[in-house]
Amino acid sequence: MKLFPESAPVQLEFNKVKDLLANYCQTDHARNKARELRIHTRKEFIEVDLKQSHEYRQLIVNSIYFPNDNVLNLSKELKLISIPGAVLTGEQLMLIRKLAESIEKIFRWFDTERRIAYDALTRVIEGTYYEKAILELIDEVLDEYGQVKDNASGELKEIRMNLYRKRNELRKVFERIISKLNKQGYLADIEESFMSGRRVVAVFAEQKRTVKGILHGESDSRKTAFVEPEETIELNNQVHELENEERKEVYRILRELTAKLSVYASLLTNYHDVIGEYDFIRAKAKLAGDIKGEYPSVTDKATVHLLEAYHPLLYLYNQRVNKPTIPVSITLDDAKRILVISGPNAGGKTVTLKTIGLLQMMVQSGLLVPVHPSSQFGIFKQLMIHIGDTQSIEFELSTYSSHLLHMKYFMENANGRTLFFIDELGSGSDPNLGGAFAEVILQELVKKHAMGVVTTHYLNLKVMAGKTPGVINGAMAFDEKHLQPQYKLLIGKPGSSYTFSIAERIGLDKNLINRARQLVDEDHFRLDKLLNRTEQDLQAIEKKEMNLNQAIKENERLKKEMVQVMDKERHRQQVDLLKEQNRVSEEKIAYLKDMDRRLKQLLIDWRKEENKNKVIKQMEALLFKKDEKKVVSKMQKKIDAKFSEIGGDIKVGNKVMMKRNHQVGEVMELRGKRAVVKIGLLPMQVEMKDLVVVKEKKEEEK
Repeated sequence: MKLFPESAPVQLEFNKVKDLLANYCQTDHARNKARELRIHTRKEFIEVDLKQSHEYRQLIVNSIYFPNDNVLNLSKELKLISIPGAVLTGEQLMLIRKLAESIEKIFRWFDTERRIAYDALTRVIEGTYYEKAILELIDEVLDEYGQVKDNASGELKEIRMNLYRKRNELRKVFERIISKLNKQGYLADIEESFMSGRRVVAVFAEQKRTVKGILHGESDSRKTAFVEPEETIELNNQVHELENEERKEVYRILRELTAKLSVYASLLTNYHDVIGEYDFIRAKAKLAGDIKGEYPSVTDKATVHLLEAYHPLLYLYNQRVNKPTIPVSITLDDAKRILVISGPNAGGKTVTLKTIGLLQMMVQSGLLVPVHPSSQFGIFKQLMIHIGDTQSIEFELSTYSSHLLHMKYFMENANGRTLFFIDELGSGSDPNLGGAFAEVILQELVKKHAMGVVTTHYLNLKVMAGKTPGVINGAMAFDEKHLQPQYKLLIGKPGSSYTFSIAERIGLDKNLINRARQLVDEDHFRLDKLLNRTEQDLQAIEKKEMNLNQAIKENERLKKEMVQVMDKERHRQQVDLLKEQNRVSEEKIAYLKDMDRRLKQLLIDWRKEENKNKVIKQMEALLFKKDEKKVVSKMQKKIDAKFSEIGGDIKVGNKVMMKRNHQVGEVMELRGKRAVVKIGLLPMQVEMKDLVVVKEKKEEEK
């Protein structure tokens, strides 16, 4: 993105955001990327950076471990490894091993499912591969502490075996000498030491001539002398010679290992960049966590659609001092390209302007921003800003001259992909003349199809914004009663400067205020007063709307609670009904089981009993209870009142009555000893002996 002037990142405090981001970085690679943060103008680059930050943020939120906890700054080691003939120490080689091990963990972490779920993070390792030979080469030579192993070469193994034997031999001889000198009372308190890599005894200074050998020195107090005994000189020489051979062989092995690893120098550098890249992405995710950053949508056209947007630095400051931060919502598109914000001083106009500009730069740098997730950012190729006093001593320019010089650049270079910000357009000159120039400048920027935000106190700009297509008014809300800014942007109407209201509230002499009013054009004063009243009325309406919305929400909550109560009651009734049905079913089952048992007993009695009538009576008593007999008798009375028995042979078409239950029906068909009788709508077969022919009584007989 092209910025004007060069100080634009400082004016919009983008440099402070970069410093914050650098503080989260652990590697030099990530810190350098943070300090030189690039503002992209291509959608694919912006999308990838934003998605990587968002995916790592999700890992942090969901407490999912990602294996990039090793802090590795190996620029020096990686330079050495690519130089022919260079030798890395065991400690440096262990750092190279840690780098390869970290990459191995990262490749293992990205299994098939995670490569799909975190495709943006996967892109970091797409251009490289894991080479296991690096670890194998190092592990063949070095142990876990970075020391060259005994079996790294046959020569080293033999040297160390000889060295072990000679040191043992030297130790035994030395112990014998110390024991002898100790008995003679020659030894000092420390008994023995090492001087220039050779083992010596510590004797009292007055006895240094008594002990045969080489004098290596004395203590600072001159009370102790360090003597290499004559018996150990040859052994010390042999040990010293073997140690030199060991150092030479270790150096040769390390040089050979470094040469083998130099083949992978470019791959190891790539590994180092991958570790640094993931550290940079983690830093962006942590910054997003602190500023409540979200992942907005990005479109490849000039547009601004911010919902509940916060200034990130102001948000962090207010959090520290426990103050609320008021969000801003704004939309700029083809129909509404330029927003003119008016209102009282210290009302939040400049903060609103800076919030929009800073968030735009952050998004195009791939940083998550504190907005509602449904916000949408366009992509701009130019960003121009003019804020505050731009007086130039070097070029002998006044504030207004410098202001016009900036406006000249704006008008000459602005286009449809330009986002501009102008604080106090036209200020620094005569209000009438400055206002006229400001109106002309704004008209030119409209013609250029540029998009931006302008703050002003000029009345003519407010009037122009109300009648010029593509330009809209905006006002910072102000509480006139308590004389306090509300830091809330109201779109669609101009704002008052509250000049006289503020003067009255602070207790300025009323005569002075009235004299000032008389000096102001009557139409100007009336319009400012109208703006005051309109803004206060609008605030009252918004307050009522807020109360109404709260009442609606409360009503919805009560409705949900009532539905839940009704659902619970309906469920309880269903449960009670099922319980009752289960109880009745259980009683029926018990009754049927008892009836089955009794019928089986009657069957047994029938077979045994000679008097079958007795069993029949028992069966009738069991099957036809008294209540049922009462019902039958009632039915019989009803039938007797309507029909009379005539007897005789049964024929098709006769009306017949069933002797057992006294139901009347019509004979449909005769089948041997049975007749098909239609009772109501249902035909049924009945034995002829259980039927009697009846005739319906006449009405007069009834």
